[in-house]
Amino acid sequence: MSHDVKATYVLYLGWFDGNPATLDELPPEEAAKKFVEYMGGADAILNKAKTDFDQGNYRWVAQVVSKVVFADPNNQAARNLEADALEQLGYQAESGPWRNFYLTGAQELRNGVVKGPTPNTASPDTVRAMTPEMFFDYLAVHIDGQKAGEAKSVFNIDLGSDGGKYKLELENGVLNHTANAEAKEADATLTLNRDTLNKIILKEVTLKQAQDSGNIKITGDSAKLDAMLSYMDKFDFWFNIVTP
Repeated sequence: MSHDVKATYVLYLGWFDGNPATLDELPPEEAAKKFVEYMGGADAILNKAKTDFDQGNYRWVAQVVSKVVFADPNNQAARNLEADALEQLGYQAESGPWRNFYLTGAQELRNGVVKGPTPNTASPDTVRAMTPEMFFDYLAVHIDGQKAGEAKSVFNIDLGSDGGKYKLELENGVLNHTANAEAKEADATLTLNRDTLNKIILKEVTLKQAQDSGNIKITGDSAKLDAMLSYMDKFDFWFNIVTP
């Protein structure tokens, strides 16, 4: 009930809870340091939290000790106490997903992020099955906005019978595409088939190898295209959920 009611509220009204104090909060790490300072320091918080833990107030212990962890991720006593609280909440949880989150958080606090076998979420077959629009959205998601923040480029992509013409625009760290469009003053124009484009993005061949084999024709500034490809980020499948 708690989970579903919150989900319904967020669906209709968004993230804002109506309290103006939450409109522009400090980032979690910055806020955590202030919380710890206002509450008398980490040791004072942990001493009180241990008493609450012994009384079974696990929800509050997890909530307040999380501030100590975000203020100082190397505070092992805080990590251990929050892990103990999350573990108890996991044991009590009726919801399977809640239990999994609690216990995964406890594991991370004790052992760091445990990296298991990584599933391939974008296999070559998946990429090949994408429509051109989906494919260019896929590229846009992988652009590292900070690295590409100062870049400004326009490319024409001609996929021929494999998908038609597209205009790609990179600006302010964002890559946008427009179907059935062509820029009059593009930095570079690429003529290639979809299979070659897939192989370049999947890093099965380099841009130069594709050019040398005659599978791609580039007119204009190919260096800007190389730069755009260098902005593509590879996501780490395993990431932290209870530490900054």
